[in-house]
Amino acid sequence: MFRFADPAYLILLLIVPGMVWWYWRGRSRASAKIIYSDIRLLKNVKPSLKQRLRPALFVLRLLAVTLIILALARPQSSHKEEEITTEGIDIVLTMDVSTSMLAEDFRPKNRIEAAKMVAKEFIEGRKNDRIGLVVFAGESFTQCPLTLDYGVLYHI
Repeated sequence: MFRFADPAYLILLLIVPGMVWWYWRGRSRASAKIIYSDIRLLKNVKPSLKQRLRPALFVLRLLAVTLIILALARPQSSHKEEEITTEGIDIVLTMDVSTSMLAEDFRPKNRIEAAKMVAKEFIEGRKNDRIGLVVFAGESFTQCPLTLDYGVLYHI
């Protein structure tokens, strides 16, 4: 099944015909009106690379605008919708990040690196549990709220 999450943005596609009209209007006005004594001299003049690529540049701009508008509409596809019921618990890890954790009594790492390593191993063993992280050093604050996206926790 294919759908757009925000189909209202598709109305912006009306800009595309306006761009085409503007381009053709500008081309018709841009014709040169220079009088030559002998028009046969112009038959040997070939258009420059810039002149030959000008229509391609317009087509690329038109394509870019169209694709941006389609991206704003957020196209989505799925084969089927499936509801999965799982059981899990909420776990909040707390970690001391004070300067005392910089002591290097775990070789070759300090305490904070050792704690991160243990936390990573713990998280890898969880499957359906929401895990959050609170850090403290004098005061505490939530570093990461409860989430199933364990990749976020790995990069903190």
